[in-house]
Amino acid sequence: MTSAKRIYFLGIGGIGMSALARYFVNKGMAVAGYDKTPTALTQQLEAEGICIVYEDAVEALPEEMRSAEGTLVVITPAVPVNHPQWQYFVREGYRIQKRAQVLGAISQQSRMLAVAGTHGKTTTSTLLAHLLHHAGRSINAFLGGISVNYNTNLLIGTERVVVAEADEYDRSFLTLSPQQAVITSVDPDHLDIYGTHESMLEAFAEFASQVQPGGSLFCKKGIVLNPILATDVKTYTYAIEEDADCVARNVEISDGHYFATFHTPWGVLEHVRLGLPGRHNVENALAAAAMALCFGLSPDQVKAGLETFTGVRRRFERRVEGHQLVYIDDYAHHPTELSACIQSVRELYPGRRITGIFQPHLFSRTRDFASGFMQSLDALDECILLPIYPAREEPIAGVDVAMLGAGMHRAHVRYADLKDVVEALPQNLTGVLLTLGAGDIDTLVEPLTRRYQ
Repeated sequence: MTSAKRIYFLGIGGIGMSALARYFVNKGMAVAGYDKTPTALTQQLEAEGICIVYEDAVEALPEEMRSAEGTLVVITPAVPVNHPQWQYFVREGYRIQKRAQVLGAISQQSRMLAVAGTHGKTTTSTLLAHLLHHAGRSINAFLGGISVNYNTNLLIGTERVVVAEADEYDRSFLTLSPQQAVITSVDPDHLDIYGTHESMLEAFAEFASQVQPGGSLFCKKGIVLNPILATDVKTYTYAIEEDADCVARNVEISDGHYFATFHTPWGVLEHVRLGLPGRHNVENALAAAAMALCFGLSPDQVKAGLETFTGVRRRFERRVEGHQLVYIDDYAHHPTELSACIQSVRELYPGRRITGIFQPHLFSRTRDFASGFMQSLDALDECILLPIYPAREEPIAGVDVAMLGAGMHRAHVRYADLKDVVEALPQNLTGVLLTLGAGDIDTLVEPLTRRYQ
């Protein structure tokens, strides 16, 4: 990477890709990229001086990116290999690297704190970065979401310390060799890549085995991986109200906030007011706090950071809070995540009617976890199902939202298209409204916020 003078990102609008793009702009490099459609994030990147093209033709490439010499191309699995620009880069002998390889190279000369897991990694890594930054540490952080505190997915600092989300998709996290790592969850996911849950668990064990000698590995209690650990790697478990190395006790809800006391080997944090709701986020906060304490922060510093954390965009993000209606947007796109979100709403707003708009992400995930989706969405009072967001996939025969709706027996099920759903909702809607999913359902957030604010 040191020999590169220019970097072109194929899929620059992705959350991980855009953080890298911002990093290299900060380092003074020429950066450009392609994405399929303009979004709020690509518009921000353009405002920061990055040239972005929205046509896949080779002719659309910026002139300076048409020379293979001195140009690094960064790719993401979200862009198909038959993309005309990708094919051009291969044909012309460009240097091409995956996003994860680039992140791994950046972190090689730094102390890396990595957060892995099929759920919770974005919230936990963003919170961990906030704890360190709030305590005055000048760290670097590559985040898988937009931090509400900083309105960005990238923090740039002077210390050789990197906080990063370790993505299991496509085994990307195996390019990382962290000094500290946490594994928040290992529920089956990405079976289009791994084939079986067992294969996915093997990859997580391999990731855990890459923690550096003398480092630390944190795992939610109940996760069994049996990694082959390097010399002197210390292991810690964490849990809520269970026998573990790090424990959250006395979890309670008051005035719309969760409170808990954290017991850790590095001290006790008494009656902490947490910035995010939900028992799953109590666990995420405990994991981030334990990592920060192990890193060297004091209990007072960590408690102050926890209480000033305002969350991550699209992670239980409360957009409207009125007497008649509360509107929450959440990225949940796996049955476990959906259940955690809906359960949190039930705890925070007991007795209120919950309407959920859900957009499934990927045909393969919908097929693989159909029964789980049916069960989790049935906890809603009303469920509006949008067509499956295909992302990188072609349709699979017989796999659609009608299949999900047919298996739901408690919630009232309706179907709608993305473009029609806002107007299909009553103006005087009451209770709690949720938008759920990882596709382009985020385009509903601003219209719904305006409608019900």
